[in-house]
Amino acid sequence: MQRFLFSLAVMFFVLLSAQSQDVEYVRSVISKLASPAFHGRGYEFRGDKIAAEYLAIEAEKAGLKPYNSAWFQKYTMSANTHPGKLEVKVDDKILEPGVDYLLNASSPSFKGTYELAWINRKVVEYPEALENMLANDLKDFFIVVDTAGISDQFLKQLIEYIISEKPTKARGIIEITDGNLTYRPSTIKKKFPLLQLKRGTITPDNKTVSLHVKSKFHKKYKTQNVIAYLPGKVDTCIVFSAHYDHLGRMGKETYFPGAHDNASGSAMLLDLARELAKSENYYSYTFMWFSAEEAGILGSKYYNEHPLFPLTKIKYLWNLDLVGSGEDGIKVVNGSVFPETFDRLKALNDENGFLSKVAARGAAANSDHHFFSENGVKAFFIYTMGSYKEYHNIFDRADAVPLSAYNEFYKLLMSFVREVEASKI
Repeated sequence: MQRFLFSLAVMFFVLLSAQSQDVEYVRSVISKLASPAFHGRGYEFRGDKIAAEYLAIEAEKAGLKPYNSAWFQKYTMSANTHPGKLEVKVDDKILEPGVDYLLNASSPSFKGTYELAWINRKVVEYPEALENMLANDLKDFFIVVDTAGISDQFLKQLIEYIISEKPTKARGIIEITDGNLTYRPSTIKKKFPLLQLKRGTITPDNKTVSLHVKSKFHKKYKTQNVIAYLPGKVDTCIVFSAHYDHLGRMGKETYFPGAHDNASGSAMLLDLARELAKSENYYSYTFMWFSAEEAGILGSKYYNEHPLFPLTKIKYLWNLDLVGSGEDGIKVVNGSVFPETFDRLKALNDENGFLSKVAARGAAANSDHHFFSENGVKAFFIYTMGSYKEYHNIFDRADAVPLSAYNEFYKLLMSFVREVEASKI
């Protein structure tokens, strides 16, 4: 009888939570965070601060409280940014940023027109030719690297070294890619510019490349995590986390919206908070929005080094990143590290048929859960799987994110929470 009543209680909470997710609100938050006014939530034009201030306002509306009367946990980081002029031409053709090319975020300010020297299959098939080229004075050249058709591992490693370190007097490097253009922020500034160009944008028939780039290096940029909580009957807490930062701007005109990555996770935290604030809870709940995840999970690293309460008080941490799709289910990083907890989550999904798949992964240092799990917390990183593939580019827009299984994912998380609340284990 006791087990039957417990099951009824869990079912009641599941049905209640099923009516409570607010996709319209979630979409409005994603649209806001991914809008041009937030500048890609990076470190130009106060993008990260505008986003943090918005999240704090929404957290307060949801009924959350700040720790020690402060919504923000402030810290410093280094960042190389490009908030000004950005123009790239091949011969006389102006290239389109984000579509034809990406400027590596570590690139310095730069202006000039230079000839092109190619490292490609034709060159590396003749070691003497490659050796002679690298030995020449290339101070008036950009090296164009094209690895298509090169299979020799040593040569690939050599080319990677040339791309990353530029052991010549060449003024810069251009890397040809067949894949998607993907951007990452940089905490360092190199002494030479590095460009990634889509195949076909430049060919051996082209003669010159022209660059006009304005960079700004921040040695101690002040950024912040946003931390808030709901008090429960006990101070043991369940944590939901997400990074709110993204890639910022690449030049004054081009920005990276970051709707799926990770306005979606940031919005889901607010949606969960609004629901949990409606009831008295046994456990306390903490919501953490981290900055600088894209720059190397720096915000969560800082938090772990400066926790606002003992990490031993965290019962579970659920880090939500890339949760804008889901028709193919979810992947749970650390699921195989903590199989008992993962099995409970999967069983709830199997019983209720929420998502098409709940799959476990091992440990990975690929999001903000990492330092928590390294410090003994049962921390998980969940991301959705599906057809949506826009990632670290200018096309990850709010109107493109499908939220195809948002409701089902939300129901699964709330079902787990309510089960833990009911069992107190």
